[in-house]
Amino acid sequence: MGFMTATVPASASVPAPSPGPSPGPTSAVLAALPPLLRPLTTLYLDLHRHPEPSGGERRTAGRFADWLESAGYATTRGIGGHGVAGVLRRGEGPTVVLRAELDALPVRETTGLAYASEGPVSHACGHDLHLAAAAGAASVLAGAAPEAWRGTLVVVGQPAEETLEGARAMLADGLYERVGRPDTVLAQHGAPLPAGMVAHGYGPMTAGSVTFRVVVHGRGGHAGAPHLTVDPVVTAAHVVTRLQTVVAREAAPSEQVAVSVGSFRAGERANVVPERAELGITVRAAGGAALARAAAGVERIVRAECAASGCPREPEIVRECESPVTHPDPVTTGVVREAHAAHFGAERVAMWPPSLATEDFGLFGDAGRAVHGAEGVRLAYWMLGVVGPAAWAAAPGEGAAAKLAALPANHAPDFAPDVRTALPAGVGALTAAALACLDPRR
Repeated sequence: MGFMTATVPASASVPAPSPGPSPGPTSAVLAALPPLLRPLTTLYLDLHRHPEPSGGERRTAGRFADWLESAGYATTRGIGGHGVAGVLRRGEGPTVVLRAELDALPVRETTGLAYASEGPVSHACGHDLHLAAAAGAASVLAGAAPEAWRGTLVVVGQPAEETLEGARAMLADGLYERVGRPDTVLAQHGAPLPAGMVAHGYGPMTAGSVTFRVVVHGRGGHAGAPHLTVDPVVTAAHVVTRLQTVVAREAAPSEQVAVSVGSFRAGERANVVPERAELGITVRAAGGAALARAAAGVERIVRAECAASGCPREPEIVRECESPVTHPDPVTTGVVREAHAAHFGAERVAMWPPSLATEDFGLFGDAGRAVHGAEGVRLAYWMLGVVGPAAWAAAPGEGAAAKLAALPANHAPDFAPDVRTALPAGVGALTAAALACLDPRR
């Protein structure tokens, strides 16, 4: 999942060193963090060096589950594939879930780091950092004094986020029946902001999406006798160009809709008109109604262009995966934002605009009711800065916006969080948010 940039305060142009915890309940709990940083860093480096693709996260899930068990969590493995859930109960109180992702991307790493992945898969989206931060938060919260929090804490390692399948799979496999219906689910995502900074949004944080696989059927033949064929390449090309009108003429600019053709495959030889052409299409929108309308427009255009070309068969239109818009609960977002301001300092808590990146995190809330059956589950989701002070200072540009544009973004082969600064901040952000949501006075 890649991201747009945040609205960053001017003070972020040259970030100060990440501040230590402010006095309060979070700092008391995080006093246990320093001795954990070495094993947490070792965990991070190991996960980074050994990434696994979506659906194949067996080793990653095992490492994460082992950590949770050693921290005292009752841990279940194999939920919806390689999903993991650790549960720690402390009497009556809220149930709060911390969610992190297990999978990596089919991107060959070019960072040159000593611990870089050497294969065709890498943690180019920072899920290894998310897991290490969740492991750290799980440990410090488990070791907290009894008066620090009451209720049930659940720590989830989710498979297959990048293919938008893992959340649905875990929920359909009875995650909430196994761990209890949560009151709140929390998640964070690394972004090219200064480490020690977080960013929240009160509107949609990530877009909803539909991914299509489309097959256009033609009638093949010799390139020297095109009049005897129905050329699926020409038809598919018309589909590609016509799809641009879904955004340009059918969606209001304020709706934030994008339609992209990411793959176009047809034929093997220059002198042969092929029998078929295949398109991979994604539709994204910041609102559910706009997404439904745009997706319907894609199907309409594909069928119409095939009919206009006289294709001998109806096109195949398959919705390979769908994800909902991520809508954080505004009240919970306010609570978490206040906790982060108290911990990091208000000047290091930024606003985040709606992004057309996609996530399946929304399924843990009301968007997934049809899957998990729970109503009123609140979500909070924020961006976590991962850029160290040296890299931020060296990035070209006068201000924060220019530096953000110059730094490697999520999914880039040279994306590399600064573990020394980003990992402690990630543990702190999750811990502060969890303590705020586990407060029985809420």
